[in-house]
Amino acid sequence: MGLGDILNYEFVQRAIAAGMLIAAVSSILGVFLVLRRFSLIGDGLAHITFGSVAIVMLIGVSPAYITLAALPLVMLSSLAILKLTHSQRIHGDAAIGIVSSIGIATGIILASLSGGYNLDLFSYLFGNILTVTQTELWLSFIVFITVVATVIIFYNDLFAITFDEELAQTMGVKTNRINVILFLLTAVAAVLAMKVAGIMLVSAMLILPPLTALQLSVSFRMTIIAAACFSILSVVCGIILAFLLNLPAGGTIVIFNIGFLLLIFGAKKILPFPR
Repeated sequence: MGLGDILNYEFVQRAIAAGMLIAAVSSILGVFLVLRRFSLIGDGLAHITFGSVAIVMLIGVSPAYITLAALPLVMLSSLAILKLTHSQRIHGDAAIGIVSSIGIATGIILASLSGGYNLDLFSYLFGNILTVTQTELWLSFIVFITVVATVIIFYNDLFAITFDEELAQTMGVKTNRINVILFLLTAVAAVLAMKVAGIMLVSAMLILPPLTALQLSVSFRMTIIAAACFSILSVVCGIILAFLLNLPAGGTIVIFNIGFLLLIFGAKKILPFPR
């Protein structure tokens, strides 16, 4: 089966389109999170997503709307993490650990009550981008437009808060508002990314492409663009290879992300990259 034959399938077209949008969203937000040392928030929100999915599945929500139903719970949890990080006695990593522990514990208990890890819950754990629905595709597009517009409108504020939040606050930047927007968008990205890479690998979608782009030592704007390009390329290559070789798409996409990171690391040893 050739590449042209693969792309003729409507579900593959939908998967690639949604995957590209989600990849761009995750990588753009990931640049700000990595530089602010909030990389683990993806892992924490992934655990919350697991608990949220278990809740909505136990309630009996239709599989087509599980993503939408899980969103409010994950968004509220992201605000809880933000609130805890502002506590004088709890650091960011500890706040993420607290909320993620609640999420994973809730998910395990509810999965047990519903009769164990059924096939649907299992697919959310490890991702199944080829089953993305038209609703999820439109949601991905809306979130992509929202994230791009937010970065463009609040670029200077996001730039300032990323490198020195206290200085940004003294300059008049409304840091609380920017943090709320960033965390809420990250929560949405985490929920969408679970369909691409699975709950277990959500953090990889947020961390690996930005890390790869940061190795290029280019301007901040170009770092954001490069991260999105690496992430999109990983998704497209991962989906196609997974379909051809009958491999799990989520794991294949992450392997491509790791491959690009190692490739750039190797290239830096040989080529005269700026430092």
